[in-house]
This record gives sequence, C-alpha cells and structure tokens, in this order.
Amino acid sequence: MSRPRSGDDLGQVAGHRLTGLLGEGGQGAVYLGLSPSGGEVAIKVLNARMSEDPEGRRRFFRQVELARRVAPFCTARVLDTGMHGDRPYIVSEYVPGDSLDRVVRTQGPRTGGGLERLAVATATALAAIHRAGVVHRDFKPGNVILGPEGPVVIDFGISHALDHAVTQSGAFGTPGFMAPEQLDMGPIGPAADVFGWAATMVFAATGRRPFAGDSVAAVLRALLYDEPDVSGVPEPLRPLVAACLDKNPDRRLTADTLVRT
Repeated sequence: MSRPRSGDDLGQVAGHRLTGLLGEGGQGAVYLGLSPSGGEVAIKVLNARMSEDPEGRRRFFRQVELARRVAPFCTARVLDTGMHGDRPYIVSEYVPGDSLDRVVRTQGPRTGGGLERLAVATATALAAIHRAGVVHRDFKPGNVILGPEGPVVIDFGISHALDHAVTQSGAFGTPGFMAPEQLDMGPIGPAADVFGWAATMVFAATGRRPFAGDSVAAVLRALLYDEPDVSGVPEPLRPLVAACLDKNPDRRLTADTLVRT
C-alpha cells in the first residue's frame, strides 16, 4: 500500500492511532495507523451506509474469515477486527509499496525478468488462494501490492468460499479485468480469477487492458464478443495469457497449472 495522502492525526480505532488515509473505495476507507506497540498497520473501516445494512456488515466480516484462510505469504495478515461505535473495522498488516496499477501508470510497463517474476509470484499467490478454498473475484492491478518481499494480493471484499462461489451468481468485479461469466451472471469459480490474472499480466506488460473501449459499456461489449489483444506481451508469457483469457472458463488453465508451467 502506498504512503498516506495526509499525515494528520485522524483519531483512534480500537487503540490504533490513525495517521493518514491510504485509500477509499466502495466499502469504506483504509487508513494507515500505529498500533499500541508502535508498529504500522492498515485499518479498513466500513462506510456509514453499509454499516447500517446487516448484509453489508456480514460481507465485511466475511472477508476476514476468507483472508485468514489464505497463506500469509500472499496477502496482508488480518490482525484484529471489531466494531468502532457502529462501524465495523479490520486491522491488517501494513504492506509498504505501491499497487501494480500505480507502478505501471507512473513508471511504465514491466519488462524482462521483472515481468516474469511478477507473473510467477502472482500465479503462485493465486494458486495458494484457491487451495485455501477461496475465489477472490476481483483480481486486478489495483489489488496487487508490490511489497518489499514480493507481490501480495489484497481486498477480499467480494470474495467467496469455493463451496459457495461455484453456485453464486452476480456481476461482481472490475470492467476490463472481470471474466465474461461474471458479467453474464453465470457460476463464478477459480477460472474467473485466472482470467483476472491474465488481464492483469497484459496490463503489466503493456500498460493497457486486453479489451479496449472508450466507455464501460464498450469494454464490457468487447469482453463478451471480441478477442483479447495480447500483442506486446512477450514470449513465453503470451500463450499462457491468451489461454487464460478464453471466454469459456472450462478451457482456461488453472492457477496450479500456471505455476507448474
């Protein structure tokens, strides 16, 4: 996670002093904080609107359960969770570093050995997530943090356990990185994450998404009907990425297969 935009003291959550805002999203805000022992932590607080919704609170805390299933090497460890007044919060390990999205936009595409290491590390993390029985459902450059010890995958806010995800339908995800079955309201399984991984690798290698469009509607239309543009992705990564962007989830490689390839 990048450094906060503000160094102001923003108060406390469960004894953790908030020192800056790391980011905001649909669920709420993520703050940089200091634990009672002085260590840096990331604190996610659910927004007021979703805090009033029992289903919103349930989903928020559900991500804690799913994140705790995952091997600690591939995500930020959950340290604490609870209620701050009427607002749920999650305290997790702070991983210093920028998102892949920000790095590519500010420094340019990844190349050579750096790109290959990124592909291997993120595929390994994804395989570990799936072995833990979790489908992330929003694998994208913004959810990959390039930490000092390697990439980690964050934000399990719309994830589901595999035993539920394969029958759970709904258009969750990010246009340009979500799989066609997520848009079609079809069953969502690990193959959707593999699609997101492949789209993320295209972005990492080229600075663009595999499905072009000047609007969200155009991107989604391309996702459903056009072939992905994988030009600019170097060998030997290109054929793997192309296979993982197949519109039929049954024809995509698994994360475990990617790691072994």
